[in-house]
Amino acid sequence: ALFQEVLELYFTTANCCNCTYPIISMASMSIERALSPSSSSSFTHQWKYDVFLSFRGKDTRNNFTDHLYFALKQKGIFTFRDDEKLERGKSISPELSKAIEESRNPDIDENIQVHRSEAECIQDIVQVILNKLRNTFSAQTMGLIGIESRVEKLESYLAIESNDVRIIGIWGTGGKGKTTLARVVYSMVSNHFEACCFIANVREESKKCGLCKLQKILLKKLLMLENLNLQDVDDGVQMIKNRLHNKKILLVLDDVNELDQLKKLAGEHCWFGSGSRIMITTRDRHLLVNHEVNEIYEAEVLNHDEALKLFSLKAFKMDHPAEDYEKLSQAFVDYSKGLPLALEVLGSFLCKKNIDEWESELNRLTEFCDRGILNVLQISFDGLRPTEKDIFLNIACFFNHKNRDDVIKILDYLGLHAIIGLRVLIDKSLIKLELHENRLWMHNLLQEMGRDIVCQECPKDPGKRSRLWSFKDIDNVLTKNMGTEAIQSIVLELYEPKKVYWNPEAFSKMQDLRLLKICGVQLMHDLKHLPNSLRILDWRGYPSKSLTSSFQSKSFENLKFMNLSESLKLIEVPDIIEVPNLESLVLENCINLHRIHPSIGIHKKITILNLRGCKKLTSLPSKFEMECLTKLDLYRCSKITKIPPSIGIHKKLTILFLYECKNLTSLPSKFEMECLPQLFLSRCSKITKIPKFGRNMKCVGGLYLSGTAITTLPTSIEHLTNLVELDLRNCKNLMHLPDTIFKIKLIAKVNLWGCSKLDRLPENLGNAKSLEWLDLSKTAIRKVPSSIGLLKNLYFLALSPNKLWYELLPFYSMPTSPHPMDLIFSSLSLSPASSLKELTLSDCNLKAISNDIGSLFSLEQLDLSGNDFVCFPESIIRLSKLTWMNLNNCTSLRSLPKLPLNIERVWANGCISLEMLPDPLKPSDSLEPSLSLHNCFQLADNQSCID
Repeated sequence: ALFQEVLELYFTTANCCNCTYPIISMASMSIERALSPSSSSSFTHQWKYDVFLSFRGKDTRNNFTDHLYFALKQKGIFTFRDDEKLERGKSISPELSKAIEESRNPDIDENIQVHRSEAECIQDIVQVILNKLRNTFSAQTMGLIGIESRVEKLESYLAIESNDVRIIGIWGTGGKGKTTLARVVYSMVSNHFEACCFIANVREESKKCGLCKLQKILLKKLLMLENLNLQDVDDGVQMIKNRLHNKKILLVLDDVNELDQLKKLAGEHCWFGSGSRIMITTRDRHLLVNHEVNEIYEAEVLNHDEALKLFSLKAFKMDHPAEDYEKLSQAFVDYSKGLPLALEVLGSFLCKKNIDEWESELNRLTEFCDRGILNVLQISFDGLRPTEKDIFLNIACFFNHKNRDDVIKILDYLGLHAIIGLRVLIDKSLIKLELHENRLWMHNLLQEMGRDIVCQECPKDPGKRSRLWSFKDIDNVLTKNMGTEAIQSIVLELYEPKKVYWNPEAFSKMQDLRLLKICGVQLMHDLKHLPNSLRILDWRGYPSKSLTSSFQSKSFENLKFMNLSESLKLIEVPDIIEVPNLESLVLENCINLHRIHPSIGIHKKITILNLRGCKKLTSLPSKFEMECLTKLDLYRCSKITKIPPSIGIHKKLTILFLYECKNLTSLPSKFEMECLPQLFLSRCSKITKIPKFGRNMKCVGGLYLSGTAITTLPTSIEHLTNLVELDLRNCKNLMHLPDTIFKIKLIAKVNLWGCSKLDRLPENLGNAKSLEWLDLSKTAIRKVPSSIGLLKNLYFLALSPNKLWYELLPFYSMPTSPHPMDLIFSSLSLSPASSLKELTLSDCNLKAISNDIGSLFSLEQLDLSGNDFVCFPESIIRLSKLTWMNLNNCTSLRSLPKLPLNIERVWANGCISLEMLPDPLKPSDSLEPSLSLHNCFQLADNQSCID
């Protein structure tokens, strides 16, 4: 739904941190810059978002803003959506201020004009943003060395103005900037397409996770589908052909190395709609020829002037060499042969070094001139400190394209001081950060070099290398028990499970193994040994009923993280007293786990305990003194009957999930969790009583109790002074609400849907000045407090009852009205600032609709379905913001008045007595709305034509 004040969308600057107007702030693109800017000052900051999207005044998150966000996302515009973080009328939080700071805001002063339809408005807004981004982006690419001529040539191959489907190849050796060029052009032309998708690193990703996974990514991005099931690759091919053949799309397949990848992802031109464009980057020209692409663009190296400029930017932070370094700079540039990657890495390595060091490094390069670019990369690696080398090799072997935050946690567990080390690698151009997805990115040449360094530790015997990542090497070492103390890390992630016959003693010789991450293997023999040097044990689907005997016989004092999720055979967790430094224990979906050792309950360092989905777990340790615990997840632990009393007064808990613990009957007598922001008890269907809330529970913003068996709430709920949302849906035994609920000043949303025994609300309802959303559907409420008229911020009200409304309290003193429902409209329209946008009065047995409904000037959506009124008041034409109305199954309705100007959709299905419609439906200068009139038999008889 769309209303006029929201249509006045302003493009604003980041200075409006305390305003509550709608914000659609522009942000610049964030691009991997393998080709670098012309001045170091031009790109001191990479923007994380293209657009900061917020709302003005009343909350539009669930209608217009949501639709606009979806449209922006479909166009590939990275958008920060305010969502629930910014409450109407409040200043922007530090997190949102940061988001605005991470969005670039050019000075744009034009407004989007009011339109008759939401769809037209959204299309115009998206187009304006795309144009602004294109202009901003074009200005930025002016600073990428040598990019303009290359972009111009590639764009000529794409021929965007043509309606045919074109597949363009970008071919060249590694390090020439193929991916960067593809990203630049992708960003510049994306506004010409219905949907866009950039799939990076096809070669590596298809090897690791299979083509079916890449097909899912492609379809999700181009069709905006969240839940997508593909049986196999052939199923994916069929879906791509069937769903995209009429859609104009832009697709980039980056770093393709096999023809089969193209056949399964972009097999033929006819798979895609008219005007579609597919770009493919590859090192293999023959592959492009075989696929019969329309054009092949050969990636060019930089010419000498361009190369010197790029090198100088990295080495001197200016576009020319420093004095006394001219000849040396020329020599390094000549050696790099115009390759952007070599120039970036070499320039970054030499930055701030003196002339003697420059001459020494040049001599090293010329000694091994046959190795070319690999020699350049090797020199940069050799200049790292030992810890930085470890981080580099770990990323090259295991963590390329992985989430930055996850990698930092793993590296910190390994004692590698990740944040500092990653910053050094970024500064030296050895890795980059993809800000939009918060992923680490390493050029595939650098990855190949890193893996080659590890392989050269012992070329013929993988058991004597520090890191193992390929299935072939890992399977060989573990089956033949060839492991040695040289091995520090093993990471194996299989997306299709494989049976393995590893030796039970396979890990016995690995005395320095620190990281063991296994996923997707079916081990045919139980293990007898795990080394106590482990810091991370991450084995999804661990094959045994219990951990090895090593846990009883050795001290695992280094182990900090243990994840045994989805270990279907695991039935117990043993004594972990000898694992004193464990910080995270994850046992998610261990569906046969029925016991955890009491030692877990007294562990002093565990911060995360995840038992989600452990359906046979009956209890937690009675002595529960985990003083460092911050997250406890018991979601769907359906056999747990009680939780230890000490959890209720835990001082550090920030996450407590008790959702769908169906047999949970006993809770602590008091909740006093000072740091808890949300409390989840939904679908705990045997919970009959909620404990008292202590005075220090001031962080709780959400209380979720839907589907519980409670009859009331404690009066101490008033201590939850920051409570914003209260969810009591389907609490079918709830009979009473304490009036202290509406003493909470910030409460904005109360959901009582389906509370079939609740027959009244507290009289002080009007004290909840921040209340915006109130759902009383399917309740037994027959009396509405008179103070409801004081809720000036209320924008959603649902009053569809469980029983007939035949008695309503007057909202204010007035003579007897023909029908009590008249008083609802009168009360809600008392304030000229009435903000009600959505009103549901379905199945209320209304015999008439008050003329006062025309005073609800902010109303956008009106549901009066299932009532018994005969006609509709003409005052409805005053509801200028009303966009849709539901009158389904109003069986007594005979006629409709002239409809408001902006109405877009009216449902009147099953209105069997409806005899006539107004002519015209709306004022003559406006578009006709969409009408749904199924089973309106009387109308069909009276009118010869129904649109």
